[in-house]
Amino acid sequence: QAEVLELKADPKGDPRATVIESSMVAGKGPVATVIVGQGTLKVGQPFICGPYWGKVKALINDRAENIKEVLPGMPCEVIGFSDMPHVGDEVVVMKNERDVKTLSEERLSDIRQKKLTVPRRSTLEHLFASIDDSNKKVLKVVLKCDVQGSVEAIAKCLTDIKSDKCNLDILHKEVGSINESDVLLASASDAIILGFNVKVENKALTTAKRETVQVKLYSIIYELIDQVKESMQGLLDPLTREKVIGHARVKQVFKVNKGFVGGSVVTDGIMNRKQRARVLRDGQAVYDGGFETLRRFQDEVNEVRNGMECGIKLNGFSDYEENDVIECYELEKIAQTL
Repeated sequence: QAEVLELKADPKGDPRATVIESSMVAGKGPVATVIVGQGTLKVGQPFICGPYWGKVKALINDRAENIKEVLPGMPCEVIGFSDMPHVGDEVVVMKNERDVKTLSEERLSDIRQKKLTVPRRSTLEHLFASIDDSNKKVLKVVLKCDVQGSVEAIAKCLTDIKSDKCNLDILHKEVGSINESDVLLASASDAIILGFNVKVENKALTTAKRETVQVKLYSIIYELIDQVKESMQGLLDPLTREKVIGHARVKQVFKVNKGFVGGSVVTDGIMNRKQRARVLRDGQAVYDGGFETLRRFQDEVNEVRNGMECGIKLNGFSDYEENDVIECYELEKIAQTL
């Protein structure tokens, strides 16, 4: 459509380019891949990109060749940023280096001021919301990736994980290898470190072992996301559910040296000495606890099956009556979902 309408960029206009990728390269510092939108980008030009300034030290084309200038519509790598630019930021060439530095300082100052802004006053609703959040489990992570595009894509995927029971807190996200400061941050915050297509520096590896910080490295985004979901699910305490496994009816009450025993017959299921039991009288529970003894004749047994008679003594309970129902149940642990 651009060809049909004969749309063309002005190579003599003020140079502007858009960042489509950025990364930290050893020996070069912050490097960004850009596409020139208008004007001609040349080596030596000072520029502003988001809150960061820079001066074009080198331009590299798609054949890894150093070039002197880039025309509109052409991609290239730009070396000379003061810090890592964000994907989507615009590179705008200015007249001199003093102007770009001044503008960069102003923008960075604004960012700092926003971070230091006085928080809003607490209201009752905010306090209740804070209480709810404090009751939730939190998985804290430090994210390091090879390029800025990966950082933003993975951070977006992680924040899109919805859960009413567990929160995900990305403490720090950055491009570059995993270093000692990342490990110390994770150690102080009880966080894990996620690395995507990056390496761990030797010093950071030693510190991670000493501080027992978990460092997980990935090369596939979906594996990273799936394991984070599993980790969040693993933080949740399992739900406890009762499963009734049998009933016994008290036929006669016997007095023994240490209290009373219910002489019973199992009416369904089994009585298991290792599980819990409750005494039901007229449909109401009058006791809930564990087995002290379970006897078949004179022998201590672990379980008694349906139709068999047995003597049941429960921990701390002696108030047996004829026709009481002793319900035996086990507690099942069920993993929660997000």
